Amino acid sequence: MDMMLVLLAGCLVAVSNALLGCWLVLRKNVLVGDAIAHAVLPGIVLAYWITQSRGSGYMLIGAAVLGMFITWLIETLQRKASMQQDASIGLSFTFLFAVGVIMVSWLGDKVDLDQECVLYGDLAYIPLDTRPLWQLVGLFVGVCVFLYVGHRGLWLTTFDENYSASIGISTVFWHYSLMSAVSFSTVFSFEAVGAVLVVAFLVVPPATAYLLTESLPTMLFFSVIFAIIAVFVGYAVAVALNTSLAGTMATVVGAEFFLAFAYTRLKTAYYTV
Repeated sequence: MDMMLVLLAGCLVAVSNALLGCWLVLRKNVLVGDAIAHAVLPGIVLAYWITQSRGSGYMLIGAAVLGMFITWLIETLQRKASMQQDASIGLSFTFLFAVGVIMVSWLGDKVDLDQECVLYGDLAYIPLDTRPLWQLVGLFVGVCVFLYVGHRGLWLTTFDENYSASIGISTVFWHYSLMSAVSFSTVFSFEAVGAVLVVAFLVVPPATAYLLTESLPTMLFFSVIFAIIAVFVGYAVAVALNTSLAGTMATVVGAEFFLAFAYTRLKTAYYTV
């Protein structure tokens, strides 16, 4: 029973983030998603500290504020300081994540967080406290509803910004809507799996699926399958080797990517012979 709860929680995190990550990959905003996953830490810590509560509502507010702030900061640095996108992302998220880590250390006796929890989460302890599991169920439902309702807006602003603007669909609105969804997904996932695995599921399964298909529905499907496989295989390997669940699952999704990359290279070489 404990194993099933851990696997269920892992799958909920994996699928929710992989689905959002597909849109980040297609919009070439993967690093922004990575930045949000790290930068929400100060918002989470402040929410804990100010309210003295682990309520998800306060966490969401703190994470959403920081998620929107770093999105605005990245774009402002690009426009006002003439920085390239990768440079502005690197500066912004390392600064905010470092501030969050300092706050965790400084407020350690007032905040129920530590550095190991921040990086790796406590997925193995889900059976002892099922509250995060219900949060993850809510996250999964929320992500599915957002992507279903917003499919047309996301699709048009991703593949044809000029056309979407000409028919009155705001690219700015859908950009910030997606980044808000990533912020919410990050904070709901943070407690269970930590920053490392959130970023891994946001980026790697969608990138792997992107190598194998040019169809959006197929990409979404493959991304979900790769994420779920990583949860099950990562859990089995972690238990067998007595290693970190989050670290092992992240390693498995990386292995999936390199296997897919090798497959595409071999396939290309075969058809060019």
